[in-house]
Amino acid sequence: MSNNNFARVMMDAESAGVQFVDLKMLDLVGRLHHLSLPIARFSESVCENGIGFDGSSYGFLKVEASDMVLVPDLNTAAIDPFRRRPTLTMFAEARLTDADRTPFPQDGRVIARKAEEALKNTGVADSTNWAPEYEFHVFEEAEYNTDANDSSFGIVSGEKFFHNAYHACNPFDKYDDFRDEVSSVMSDFGIPVRYHHHEVGAQGQQEIEGWFANLITTGDHAVLTKYILFNLAEKRGLKVTFMPKPMFENAGSGWHLHQFLTLGGKNVFHDPAGYASLSETALHYVAGILTHAASLCAFTNPSTNSFKRLVPGYEAPTVRSFGRSNRGAAIRIPSYVTDPQLRRVEYRPPDLTANPYLCCAAILMAGIDGIVNKIDPMAAGFAPADAPSAEHSEATFLPRSLDDALDALEQDHQYLLRNDVFPEALIRRWLELKHDEINALNGRPHPYEYTMYFDF
Repeated sequence: MSNNNFARVMMDAESAGVQFVDLKMLDLVGRLHHLSLPIARFSESVCENGIGFDGSSYGFLKVEASDMVLVPDLNTAAIDPFRRRPTLTMFAEARLTDADRTPFPQDGRVIARKAEEALKNTGVADSTNWAPEYEFHVFEEAEYNTDANDSSFGIVSGEKFFHNAYHACNPFDKYDDFRDEVSSVMSDFGIPVRYHHHEVGAQGQQEIEGWFANLITTGDHAVLTKYILFNLAEKRGLKVTFMPKPMFENAGSGWHLHQFLTLGGKNVFHDPAGYASLSETALHYVAGILTHAASLCAFTNPSTNSFKRLVPGYEAPTVRSFGRSNRGAAIRIPSYVTDPQLRRVEYRPPDLTANPYLCCAAILMAGIDGIVNKIDPMAAGFAPADAPSAEHSEATFLPRSLDDALDALEQDHQYLLRNDVFPEALIRRWLELKHDEINALNGRPHPYEYTMYFDF
């Protein structure tokens, strides 16, 4: 931390009449936590040495003592519009309590930073670029309950379409003004918005598309976008969910990630002579992702609900393949891109039940593995139908359940360990937490089981 940086933040805080500083950080699985302190207690010492907290309460494996410190990231400071008292909010990172305040290796932001360093070490690229598509549902009401003798949920939508809801216009698109407001607050936080619209889901499905940023910033933007949406919905008496599949026989919500790599500011994915104008590096990157797609799902689709979305139909990706404008493939090559500097691939399976830092870092590490090992996607059997001289094989599919994805992660995670980006301890803890979620669900009767079996 530079003294100038702290002085600048404090000067801006004073001019805004700030009374509190709020530190935000995700726990391991991706839920947001925060800690607030009076501005008078916010000092250079806090920014260097941090504020103590119990790391075990954030879901981390206790490979070290659970006493840790939160160290603020001054570069992420912004005014929080959802606090009654003027409050400066910023992200914080978990550090160990040693004299050097060593970054905690299981913190998602630390892992994201290490993943980008691993990319630089290849010499192929020095920066990542990610543009996310935020899909979510807005409901007027939502209630749910689970106990020993009662299990139910109910949602009420303010919309009902008898025609295609994709890009539906007002007055049928009831939440366009809400999306305007969300997009404006995102802009206040420095989160770029490309556009927003009604999605294909006929009862309240929305999309806000972002624009390119590096990996750790993309993770920050995802956390803040959810924070903005949840808070604005609360103020408007609405309910927002990022559940991948909140409704039966309705389109599910994903977190599609457009991505490309640069070296010295030049896009290394572009080659006008390559398939879909992709370079050899881009094709190796694609092959790495598809090779590890099953184990990736443990981080990109880490909920039991995720796999209710990843089924045929509803434009959901299910096949471990890639191609131009193919929305059923895991990787789509947008055919509308004309600017060589924006040549990119879109990984479509992820959803925002993910920890966004771990999700993006895992995808990048899979891509790096493809680049380092020069995996040829055509020879590996991932060839698109329209690729010339491609070796086609029988289609392979993404996992059908979280159980399958966790099994794949257990068998295939060496690529994540490269350069000590993902600690083995984190992967063990992730498997433990996610198996607990599966067991919690499997141990409870499902309401539809009563329909099928109660009077059997």
